[in-house]
Parts: sequence; C-alpha cells; structure tokens
Amino acid sequence: MKTVLFVLLDNFADWEAAFLAPALRNGLMPGQTGKYRVLFASPEARAVQSLGGMTANADRAVGPLPDDCAGVILVGGLDWQTPEAETVVPMVGEAFARGLVVGAICNATGFLAAHSWLNDVRHTGNTVEMLKAWGGPNYTGERLYEERQAVRDGNVVTANGTGYLEFTRECLSALEADTPDVIARFYDFNKHGFYGE
Repeated sequence: MKTVLFVLLDNFADWEAAFLAPALRNGLMPGQTGKYRVLFASPEARAVQSLGGMTANADRAVGPLPDDCAGVILVGGLDWQTPEAETVVPMVGEAFARGLVVGAICNATGFLAAHSWLNDVRHTGNTVEMLKAWGGPNYTGERLYEERQAVRDGNVVTANGTGYLEFTRECLSALEADTPDVIARFYDFNKHGFYGE
C-alpha cells in the first residue's frame, strides 16, 4: 500500500480535501478497502487550525518523502505565501523530480506558480490574474491556463477553491484509485446526490 501525503498549513480550507482523503483511505464505494495510506504533514509536525476552526494533528513533518510515496496533495488556504509555506518547497520539488502525482487546489496553485512549477503544464487556479500576481516573473505559464474547475495534465492536478469535487475526481484518476467508471459514478453521486437537485 503506497502513501499519499496531504500538506496542511494553518488556515487550511477544510472542504478541499474532505472527499479525496476518505476516498483514498477507505475506497470510493461502501464496503471497499482503500488503496492508499493517507498521511497529513505540516511544518514541524505541529497541529494546525483550519479556516473553520478545526484543529488537525499532523502525522509527520514536512520533509523528505517516504520511499512508498505516490503523491503529494497541497490543500489550499490562506497561508501559502508565508515563510512556513516555503518549508514545503523541497518536498514538492522532490515529488516533481520523482514523477509523483502533485495536486494543488485554491491558493496552493499560486504557490506552484511562484516556484515555476506550472510553466509547462496545463493548469487552472482561482484566476490567471492571481497566478500572475503570486508568481511574478517565475510564472510564465499563462498560455497554458484553462478556465475550468480542475485540470489534470499528466501527474499534475490543479483546481480552484470551488472545484473540490472535480479536484477529487482528477486526483483519483491520476492515482488510479479505481476504474474510470467507478470514479465517474463517485463524482456524479457526490456532485448531484440522491435526487439530483
């Protein structure tokens, strides 16, 4: 069983990993067993607080990735322009170097832009203007920006802050967490519910 690491900073957005982590850990359908070990990392392995006031205890510190790592998920929030966010740079760089799945949602996409990781992949984010502002001269990927809820290009998945279900779907696909049909049914059920209202 491989590991997927979710990176949490203070003021993380509670909802942005709320569908992905359980699906990886427990499977997409009732009665299934998940294909991945899910671990949460934070700077210095300290507890962090979400935008909704939930305190999350980290399993480990931000740092070198485990040998069995399959992906790194950067959960959005308000602190992706802080010095603490910079401690995540080596971990993300290692994930890219190893060809692992890298997912970033909401303001975490701005973090990727600021470190030149979106310049050669199709991607999205909250807005292209935000990516340009956060990325400055390090972001030259405007031509590859797509106005969509979530975009997957190979092993790189990006989404805006309201695209958490689309982000989940694309990350599940990138990680081959189940068949395309099951992933599509999981997305449809969570998007539309029992009655499709």
